[in-house]
Amino acid sequence: MDNGSDFDIGLTSGSRPSESSSRPSASGKGRPEGGVPPGAPHGIPPRNPWDLGGSQTVVDRATPIGMAAGGVLLLLAILLGGSPLAFLNIPSILIVFGGVAAVTVSSFSWSDIKGSWPAIRCAVTYRRRDPHEAAMHVLEIADYARHYGLLRLQGTVHHSANGEPLLFNGLQHVIDAMPVQEVEQVLRTHSAARAYRHGRATSMLRRAADVAPAMGLIGTLVGLVQMLGALDDPTSIGPGMAVALLTTLYGACLAHLVLSPLAAKLERNSAEESLLDEVYILGVTSVGRKDNPRRLEMQLNSILPPTQRVHFYD
Repeated sequence: MDNGSDFDIGLTSGSRPSESSSRPSASGKGRPEGGVPPGAPHGIPPRNPWDLGGSQTVVDRATPIGMAAGGVLLLLAILLGGSPLAFLNIPSILIVFGGVAAVTVSSFSWSDIKGSWPAIRCAVTYRRRDPHEAAMHVLEIADYARHYGLLRLQGTVHHSANGEPLLFNGLQHVIDAMPVQEVEQVLRTHSAARAYRHGRATSMLRRAADVAPAMGLIGTLVGLVQMLGALDDPTSIGPGMAVALLTTLYGACLAHLVLSPLAAKLERNSAEESLLDEVYILGVTSVGRKDNPRRLEMQLNSILPPTQRVHFYD
């Protein structure tokens, strides 16, 4: 057996230690004096058993696939019914897209708009993280801190959380002996600020989705006025009717094929971020209070979905 195998509890192995098996025996065997793992140079395990493998920024394929499928179905219906050029109308495009952009910009400050674009990108690209693995990660850190002390979190264990700023900063505050209540307040403020940014971006998308059908209706009225004002000229009736109908089509498609799905996906991603933040906050505060990791396990399972719950000591 390799040295330090008692600490080889990485997420890739799929096995979890029992609380009793991770403790030293009554005779002191199983863990060297001073709490240094066997074969670990300078008190650091031979490899990092808490490495999450790094979170990856990936494209959520469901969103672009769903939008593309809706567009393709609409295009097929147009092609089967006649010429697609009949559905292209520049005045209608200007009324709907230009009107939606103008009303949305006027509804928010310029700083809100600039600050919301990174959050809107999160509706399509996001960091792939599993709440179950995140919970196992903080339980392993809590178990290690309970057996070896907070100062031993520095180094490999601490930096294994470097991919998660909330967890990393929280552990750093705990190691620096900041009071646990202050650490929790700082972390919750950070989490609330991110949720506010995502909520502001969602509000912007919802506002644009509400405005798009209204701009379509405005375009319809414009087209009807143009048509009724030129009844004595039959050649002008067709363009006016085209503006009246196509603006409604453009507004409905923009709202329900693009803006509303993006807003819904951003809300979902924001809820997942908030869940992960709560997992990390519970883990950091538990480490700071030196709680029994079993208590932390129960707290985590109380907020995780049934399919994501952890069984660290089973």
